[in-house]
Amino acid sequence: MSWGTELWDQFDNLEKHTQWGIDILEKYIKFVKERTEIELNYAKQLRNLSKKYQPKKNSKEEEEYRYTACQAFLSTLNEMNDYAGQHEVISENMTSQITVELARYVQELKQERKSHFHDGRKAQQQIETCWKQLESSKRRFERDCREADRAQQYFEKMDADINVTKADVEKARQQAQIRHQMADDSKADYSSYLQKFNLEQHEYYHTHIPNIFQKIQEMEERRIERIGESVKTYAELDRQVIPIIGKCLDGIVKAAESVDPKNDSQLVVEAYKSGFEPPGDIEFEDYTQPMKRTVSDNSLSNSRGDGKPELKFGGKSKGKLWPFIKKNKLSLKLGATPEDFSNLPPEQRRKKLQQKVDELNKEIQKEMDQRDAITKMKDVYLKNPQMGDPASLDHKLAEVSQNIEKLRLEAQKFEAWLAEVEGRLPARGEQSRRQSGLYDTQSAPAVNNCAQDRESPDGSYTEEQSQESEVKVLATDFDDEFDDEEPLPAIGTCKALYTFEGQNEGTISVVEGETLYVIEEDKGDGWTRIRRNEDEEGYVPTSYVEVYLDKNAKGAKTYI
Repeated sequence: MSWGTELWDQFDNLEKHTQWGIDILEKYIKFVKERTEIELNYAKQLRNLSKKYQPKKNSKEEEEYRYTACQAFLSTLNEMNDYAGQHEVISENMTSQITVELARYVQELKQERKSHFHDGRKAQQQIETCWKQLESSKRRFERDCREADRAQQYFEKMDADINVTKADVEKARQQAQIRHQMADDSKADYSSYLQKFNLEQHEYYHTHIPNIFQKIQEMEERRIERIGESVKTYAELDRQVIPIIGKCLDGIVKAAESVDPKNDSQLVVEAYKSGFEPPGDIEFEDYTQPMKRTVSDNSLSNSRGDGKPELKFGGKSKGKLWPFIKKNKLSLKLGATPEDFSNLPPEQRRKKLQQKVDELNKEIQKEMDQRDAITKMKDVYLKNPQMGDPASLDHKLAEVSQNIEKLRLEAQKFEAWLAEVEGRLPARGEQSRRQSGLYDTQSAPAVNNCAQDRESPDGSYTEEQSQESEVKVLATDFDDEFDDEEPLPAIGTCKALYTFEGQNEGTISVVEGETLYVIEEDKGDGWTRIRRNEDEEGYVPTSYVEVYLDKNAKGAKTYI
């Protein structure tokens, strides 16, 4: 089967068909190009989706990903990011191996097609020229024959007429001979052109056109084959990423299988365990005797040296607030977080302090590495003065050493708080507390520099630092009669060693160096009650003040 023999007379249709084939190829290229754009957009949207739900650094969300369920979700996000990368690979490969290659091939195909049909038109023009020459010679031969016939008839007429002179007859005879000669010449030309045309026509239909159409057929078959190869490549490029996509999906399945409800439940315990003991039974309060005030033996309002108990009644007293009471939580939110995390329950406070100690140790190690590097550089400068001045590093070395000392002091402070918490946790129900180790500074005397947690003498813990111990009172209609209770007498003075921001209820703010009155000393819970004036009084951490008790005051303890 050959187009040259089967379609020898379909030049125009073949020209249309080959143009249609190029259009189909360009349409396929456009299809693949749009597919690559879709893949890129899909990959971009997947990456944006994954990024949108990634936990933010140094945020609460990052802490939530300790749970296995959240870790599975995070693994899904990461795998989807890799999944998106495979779609980008599909887009890149289709662009380079299909779109670009076919676009170049289309240009070559157009040039080849143009060349073949140009040769075909050239052959057509050649045969048409021969045909025109043949037709022209034929018409000329026909015309000369007619003229020769007319000249012959005219000669014969003149020769038969007796009235015509012999000269006229001779002239007519010569004219007839000339016309016959012209007719013979035209006949020879016509015959020559006819033979030439037949030869050209034979060459055209049996040699030129078959060769041209054969080349066009081969070109068209290559185009069809190229489309088939491109379609196969299209499928193979998708198939190549299937194993990697399968691994991404396997990673998601593996992450899902690693979800451990028991482990997550244990993490909840570790995250929110307060270290408190459940509250004990509530004591019975006898209302049969009016105005009788039942006071807990372990209350902060223990009797003083003069035997007069401090009276606080329903309207003015602050009962014990357990950690789950909303009022207590609200006051903690309004107040700033203390440096020693004393607003947290013991277990949570221990974790925060341990975390802070670890961070400080890392910073200390970092500064020490920097100091070692500077020391080595200084040694190099000492051995090779031309490389630099050793004295230029003294300032930097002193600065780093100073930073190390500051960080060590800070670490000692948090370690002391941590030791205090770890010493108290096993014996939460006892009144005695393990005192944290002291560290010396030039600006402070040998006192405990850690802000003590607020803990009632009976061992129960209150979140608010300002919370007083529970005072059990009888709520009667006569509460207002005791609102103007006579203030407690001062039992000494104190000097603020550090500034304390008393932001929680029941505390009072003091400024470093300020002198105030002591109205109730520390009863082992780490808090001292002081007064600035008649209207301002409250609790401050005992470690923040230096107390000078008046030995002659009632209820004062004697310090040796």
